Amino acid sequence: MKAPAFAYAKPAGLPEAFELLKRPNAKILAGGQSLIPSLNMRRSAPELLVDITGLPGLSEIGVSHGTVRIGALVTHARLEQSSEIKKHVPLLAQAVPHIAHAAIRNRGTIGGSLALADPAAEYPACAVALGATMIVSGAGGERKVAAEKFFKGLFETDLKPGEILTAVEFQKAEKTDRSVFLELTRRQGDYAIIGLAACNGKFVYFGTGSVPFVLQGFSDKDKAKRFLKENLKPSADLYNSAATKLHLAGVLMERAWNTPSH
Repeated sequence: MKAPAFAYAKPAGLPEAFELLKRPNAKILAGGQSLIPSLNMRRSAPELLVDITGLPGLSEIGVSHGTVRIGALVTHARLEQSSEIKKHVPLLAQAVPHIAHAAIRNRGTIGGSLALADPAAEYPACAVALGATMIVSGAGGERKVAAEKFFKGLFETDLKPGEILTAVEFQKAEKTDRSVFLELTRRQGDYAIIGLAACNGKFVYFGTGSVPFVLQGFSDKDKAKRFLKENLKPSADLYNSAATKLHLAGVLMERAWNTPSH
């Protein structure tokens, strides 16, 4: 299939982007690795694409005062190669190599992935597990949203019309922090059948429903697994039943619980 017809604009800065986003049915284009396939499959039909690629200030990784700030236009490949991310946000560093294939990681961005809120994607679960803060900007200024409140449903976030996710902030990892990232796929680069991002006893599953599923507060593995079995209601997909996903969720918990600290 071919994408529907649309207009295209490339603003020189955020103020111009905010003005363009006031137009009816305008949509942001960043790396395009999620949006373009959606257009081609007619799952999305914007009247205007606002290309924010290259906007100043959105492609930086900054570390200061215990916080790591990642601009929305930082690519997956850059995160994968960053020594600062490996040192200060190890869970994110573990997750990046699982994202699709190298060609997509070279173009796709962290902001694009988070703003899309695909329930099968790795970053939303990582953001929730790490208690990340989303930096949302609009014509009226900037606001901060906790990751757990940012993801509202299937491809739905707390972004309001005219707003752009401009950055995400993570607390620098402590030496005593323990983080584990695991996912199961049919083939390397495929969407996960089910995945798990865990940090300091907070287990966050993805690929189970419309938003990340959080389990925390357990010091006993058996109790945690019982809670998981009773409360996780995964959605079936084309290849896996809900029962299979629930079983695999328990397998990932077992592995995560016994994986040495990163």
